[in-house]
Amino acid sequence: MYDFVVVGAGPAGSRFARQAVRAGRDVLVLERGQVGTPLACSGHVSTDIWEFTPDGARDHLLQNEIYGARFHVGGPRSPEHPFYKDEVISNVIDRVGLDKALARAAQDAGADLREDHSVTDVNEHGEYVDVTANTPDGTETFRGKMVVGCDGPVSRVRRELGLPEPKEKLQGVLGFAPKAHSGNFVDVHLTAPKFFAWRIPRGDAGVEFGLAAPPGSQPTARALFDRFTAEYSVETNEFCAGMIPIGPPKSVTAHRGFLIGDAAAQTKPFTGGGILYGMTSADHAVRTIDPDDPGTLADYEFAWRTELKNEIRLGHWVRRAYSLPGPMQTVGLRSMAGEIGVHMDRPSSFFSTEHLTKLLKRT
Repeated sequence: MYDFVVVGAGPAGSRFARQAVRAGRDVLVLERGQVGTPLACSGHVSTDIWEFTPDGARDHLLQNEIYGARFHVGGPRSPEHPFYKDEVISNVIDRVGLDKALARAAQDAGADLREDHSVTDVNEHGEYVDVTANTPDGTETFRGKMVVGCDGPVSRVRRELGLPEPKEKLQGVLGFAPKAHSGNFVDVHLTAPKFFAWRIPRGDAGVEFGLAAPPGSQPTARALFDRFTAEYSVETNEFCAGMIPIGPPKSVTAHRGFLIGDAAAQTKPFTGGGILYGMTSADHAVRTIDPDDPGTLADYEFAWRTELKNEIRLGHWVRRAYSLPGPMQTVGLRSMAGEIGVHMDRPSSFFSTEHLTKLLKRT
């Protein structure tokens, strides 16, 4: 019997597995397909990512360094409002490569990783949990003291454990133009309903285009994406789509199971990104949860919410600005544009001494 059966080998699942093994736990990781595929989300992340990766990962994962963002109320030819630093703000990375590097690190630490294992059933019992999966060898059941749902926004583990859904899900779409682009600013367009569209230069890897919108919106997210890329006069390949969870539910823990990452909607409401929030929560889970004591699941709930709740709450306020009338957005962006002291994962840094000092210099 394993201490933890982890479902999903994305960043949150692999990070948890690696750290849990290092803490002396026996860990099994079940991945539905092959690690890293299909592509799940954007590769634009803060520089904090390297604190969670194995040594040397930056050398082969980094694609570009970003110094700022140009915000637009309209399309590519609309006025731009730049926000920037004189140092690197964020990185663009090989997103598939990140998943593979983190999964490999978990394996190197001693986790038992099994690909092509699609979980179909989870049953909690008094002292253990049974996880059933379709495997290359047929149906198999694995037993652990706890199950860890790291299986994304449409989480099978969440459903099997009877845990509540995220408060909202958006439809995200991505595509890539292969022509190299060495720019170091991303473009953010406040044109998608209740969210935004983006253009991210990836150096030799080309350019990423994407957007997110509420499911069922008209035009659809795909139609909005096609219109957006047409405005840039580009054709994209490697098109992919997926759900983006926004707003953690009231509980992400059951009797002998818990959720991490997108399954728990541990994401930034204003961008949908969840890589850093998920891996941060994974570390909290390793530190707080004893697989022999279900009572410690409450400690995990308290730990990750204490660290992230203010950032998520402020993130919701930032996102509300996406739905303001265009003239109000323009006035706000024009007044705030310039050098900033804000961290892309922490909206609370808007109130930091560094950022407030830069704002005062403009007055």
